[in-house]
Amino acid sequence: MASQGDTFDEMRRSDGQVRPGYADYCEWFDQQPPDLLRRKHKDAEGSFRRTGITFNVYGENEAEERLIPFDMVPRIVTAGEWRRLTRGIEQRVSALNAFIHDLYHRQEIIRAGRVPERLFRNNEAWLPHMVGFTPPGGVYTHIVGIDLVRTGPDQWFVLEDNARTPSGVSYMLENRETMMAMFPELFTRVPVASVSDYPRRLAKSLAACAPAAAKGKPTVAVLTPGIYNSAYYEHAFLADQMGAELVEGSDLRVISGRVCMRTTSGYEPVDVLYRRVDDDFLDPLTFNPTSMLGVPGIMDVYRAGGITIANAPGTGIADDKAIYSFMPEIVEFYTGSKPLLPNVQTWRCADEDSLAYVLDNLAELVVKEVHGSGGYGMLIGPTASKKEIAAFREKLVARPANYIAQPTLALSTCPIFTSKGLAPRHVDLRPFVLVSPDRIDITPGGLTRVALKKGSLVVNSSQGGGTKDTWVLKD
Repeated sequence: MASQGDTFDEMRRSDGQVRPGYADYCEWFDQQPPDLLRRKHKDAEGSFRRTGITFNVYGENEAEERLIPFDMVPRIVTAGEWRRLTRGIEQRVSALNAFIHDLYHRQEIIRAGRVPERLFRNNEAWLPHMVGFTPPGGVYTHIVGIDLVRTGPDQWFVLEDNARTPSGVSYMLENRETMMAMFPELFTRVPVASVSDYPRRLAKSLAACAPAAAKGKPTVAVLTPGIYNSAYYEHAFLADQMGAELVEGSDLRVISGRVCMRTTSGYEPVDVLYRRVDDDFLDPLTFNPTSMLGVPGIMDVYRAGGITIANAPGTGIADDKAIYSFMPEIVEFYTGSKPLLPNVQTWRCADEDSLAYVLDNLAELVVKEVHGSGGYGMLIGPTASKKEIAAFREKLVARPANYIAQPTLALSTCPIFTSKGLAPRHVDLRPFVLVSPDRIDITPGGLTRVALKKGSLVVNSSQGGGTKDTWVLKD
């Protein structure tokens, strides 16, 4: 694994030569007048502002809405690189789905001693209500986001698995649309695989998971918590692009054993509900009794085979970072093969020896909460002050099982456009995966997040990062 000192530049070799995947793009870029590029950069920002592509940053007092920073220099992945990645992603997603099914049924992996029972027994993401129940088609993880980082020409690592409600696909689609509007000539010059049919593929994949109760063409709806949710833009965008209804909990009710939505001609059954509401708020009769976001009785309908919920309740157990540390064992157990995409080395702070190592090396490590997301609640040792490290040390000693630690990776860089020209910045990649009973469908591209601050390794938009269009080249 590369250390922080040897950063891999995805566009240029160490001798300054452009890598083959970027050759056509760089030739085009060098022919563009700098003033034109600066104007296009401002145009892109204006386009995002007009479209309303924003996200919420949660501070101490209230959520602040911000524009998603967009960089117009694409991140390019060659066809050969993408083929290798897709094989690894398919293997991992298959293993994740099999693992979740096993946890809610025979728990063979625990009986075999490959994963400790303690990891999920007291884990709030594990739902006893799902024990013994198999979702329609046997699919738990209908939509998955696998976060990848790169450290060398052939070195890709999985940083996180997002199996609960992965977000960001609307940014992938809007980034592409913006690039095609600004630089249409580029797409005749460079053979880039399309991502625009993702909503159609999503609708088709969800419909393929319809329950036995569905009659005729399945009715798909997107359940949103409402306009104040940080990802509401994406919920509305996907519903519109799929031709599905966007509903809130108040639009739904259980009638004659089906979940039905209010329409102008009365209540109509919903077959597949793509929910963007957390498990705890999904059904006030089963989970949080104060929830106003879900549908009373939906879990009874679900368990009786009257509706498909995507992703299945209880899939969040696969997002747990302590379970992530066991993914090499999980992949091998269910697929019979070693992982094609390795994990980042991980120390489980619940283990005494690992905790001792982490406490001795806090200044060099990245420490994360096992249930954390969005870049919150983490320590990046090399950029933290002594005071921050001391404060984090206290939290770690008080609740070691709540944390895992990883080395500070030398994330690969891609150039961003600045007023002084191109400058390298660290990136990660979230490909989006659709799972139906008969196939795993991976969109050729994904969401590239970029750390816009020089030297920063934090790519999350909530922590000051931005996004790029991701190009997968055709053969």
